[in-house]
Amino acid sequence: MTDDILKNMNKNDDLLSQYACKNSEAIRFKKMTDDIRPSFFRDADKILYSLAYKRYIDKTQVFSNSDNDMISKRIIHVQFVSKIARTIGRALNLNEDLIEAASLGHDLGHTPFGHVGEKFLNDLSLKNGEGYFNHNVQSVRYIMDLENNGNGLNVSLQVLDAIFCHNGEHIDLQYKPINKSKEEFLYEYEQSYTNSEILKNVKPMTLEGCVVRISDVIAYIGQDIEDAIRIGRLKRDDIPNEIVDVLGNNNSQIVNTIILDIIENSYNKNCICMSSKIFNSLNELIKFNYKNIYLKANSDEELKLLENKFDYLFNLYIRQLSNNSKNEDIFTAFLNDMSNEYLKNTSNARKVIDYISGMTDEYFLNQYKKYVK
Repeated sequence: MTDDILKNMNKNDDLLSQYACKNSEAIRFKKMTDDIRPSFFRDADKILYSLAYKRYIDKTQVFSNSDNDMISKRIIHVQFVSKIARTIGRALNLNEDLIEAASLGHDLGHTPFGHVGEKFLNDLSLKNGEGYFNHNVQSVRYIMDLENNGNGLNVSLQVLDAIFCHNGEHIDLQYKPINKSKEEFLYEYEQSYTNSEILKNVKPMTLEGCVVRISDVIAYIGQDIEDAIRIGRLKRDDIPNEIVDVLGNNNSQIVNTIILDIIENSYNKNCICMSSKIFNSLNELIKFNYKNIYLKANSDEELKLLENKFDYLFNLYIRQLSNNSKNEDIFTAFLNDMSNEYLKNTSNARKVIDYISGMTDEYFLNQYKKYVK
C-alpha cells in the first residue's frame, strides 16, 4: 500500500477543528492490526456489518400496531441520527467517522417494541437480580460482549462512550465533553446496572459524542409527529402555536431550525450549545410528544397483552435453560454459537435478557405463537 493512499484515507485528521477527536487518538481495549481505514471509519464498518445492526430493520420506533408501511422503524431513526449528526459535525469541522460510528450503533441494544419493551425487560431484569436494563447500556454490551459469537468487536472507547451517553430522553442547554480513561468509562458502565441515577448524569468524553446525543432527539422529535399524523393519531393543528412559531410545524422545519441554531451557537467552541429560545421550545415539544404521542401509542389492553408475552417468554426460556433443552430456539438460534467464556460467565437470566433484547418484533411474536398453543 503506497504512502499516498494512506495519506488520502487519513487526510481529514489534519483538517479537523482543534476540539475534534482525531482518528489517531482512538483508544481500544485490545490491540488491533492496522489496515487502510482510519480508526473510527473502521468502527463504523464493524457496527454496520454486525448482526445487531441487521435486526434494526424490524424493531419498533414508536408505533408497533400499525400496518402503514410509511411508519418509521428503528433502522430509519438510526439513519436519521447519523445524517443529522454528520451535518452538525461537518459544519463544526468535527470527526464525521466517529459521529457516524456512534450514530449507527447507538440503538443496537434496543428491545423489540421500543421503549415499551424496554420497560418490560427492565422490570424482569430487576425481578431476577440482573439490575437495571437500559437500551444504551445494552448497545455497549452487544458491541463489547455479544457480537462476534461473544468475543466482541473491539470498537474504540470513544465510540462506546458516545453510545453509552446518548440518552435521548433528556436534553441540556449545553453539552460539554469530559475526559475519561478506560477505567472511568467501565466504572460508569458497570454502575449503570445498579445505580438508577447514573445515566442521568453521564457526559460524553468527546464533542462528537455530544453531537450524537442531541442529534438523537432532533431525529425523533419531529419524525414521531409526522408518523402520528400519518396514522391519524394527531393533527398538525394540535401542535401548540408557541412551539410552531419557534421551531416550525413539520419535521423538515423542526430539524433545520434546531440544526442551524446549534451550529451558530457551537461554532469554534468546545461545547454543543443551543440558544435559550430553541432549547425552551424543544423542551416544550418533548413534553407535548410525551402527552399526545408516546403515552397514547398503545392502549392499556395492548400494553397488558404485551407485558404478559414478555413475562411468558422470559420464564419459558429460563425453564429451557434450566432443563438444558438444547433443541429449543434459544440454543439453536443464540447460545450454540456463543463462546465458552460467555456461556460460563453469564447467568441464565442474563442470557435470556440478551436473547430477548436482540429480537425483532416479528421474531418475538413468532416465538410467542410457537409456544402458546
